[in-house]
Amino acid sequence: MKTFKFSVLASGSTGNATLVQNKDTTIMIDAGLSGKKLEQLLEQRNMQGEQIDAIFVTHEHADHIKGLGVMCRKYKLPVYANQATWNAMQGKIGEIDPQFMQIIEPGEMQTFGELQMKAFPISHDAVNPVAYWFKEGDSKLSVATDLGYMSSNVKKEIQDSDVIVLESNHDVNMLQFGKYPWNIKRRILGDTGHLSNEAAGQAIADLLEVEQVRRIYLAHLSLDHNMMELAKVTIQHELKEKDLNLEQHNVKLMDTYPYTPTLWDEVGN
Repeated sequence: MKTFKFSVLASGSTGNATLVQNKDTTIMIDAGLSGKKLEQLLEQRNMQGEQIDAIFVTHEHADHIKGLGVMCRKYKLPVYANQATWNAMQGKIGEIDPQFMQIIEPGEMQTFGELQMKAFPISHDAVNPVAYWFKEGDSKLSVATDLGYMSSNVKKEIQDSDVIVLESNHDVNMLQFGKYPWNIKRRILGDTGHLSNEAAGQAIADLLEVEQVRRIYLAHLSLDHNMMELAKVTIQHELKEKDLNLEQHNVKLMDTYPYTPTLWDEVGN
């Protein structure tokens, strides 16, 4: 079986970036931290900006594009986003040479050598947000965060993945009693906000029906309204309610971090 690897460089409201790499190509998904911080995170995975071949953008929020302009200009990187997202990023990322502005619309696929990838639509309060999956041979990785809810289309796109990076943003009670004003809480809890621990657990219950999934990385956790152990306990409780458990299905829940990259993980193993 062909394999490729990835590392979640950073995940959370303070910034998001993920690397996907096979023997020929290295792709960064989002660049939501400063250019300097992204370079430091790359160094922790023994990488440099010169080794990146392209950046793919999920949506225009600052925690996904903060360092995008800097990385593009410094390393002369092509950046892929849909047209609506490009329009929304104007004035947020500085001048980008038109030769580096590439278009990938929801539903479209790109191929880099043997690495295939697809952008697919998600529900979030951005102009045209997407998630991505990557595939080489039969090995597949899906990266799906910033989900207001888990739609049937998103489930269809990610269900045959070996590894999934999935949002588990907040604990509903912590958010409801937290310091945010009510309009922000309502946004997060809505269908164009973020996936709660409970909703992530319900989605994972559906995904366990497909035997291929082996590891699920819990991502985009709120620093104010969640904790990794709480997310895991909540998800396991949701599974228990459906008479499911991770061990029976040989599935592991994996951590991500706001300021530290995950170890390289090989998709297909």
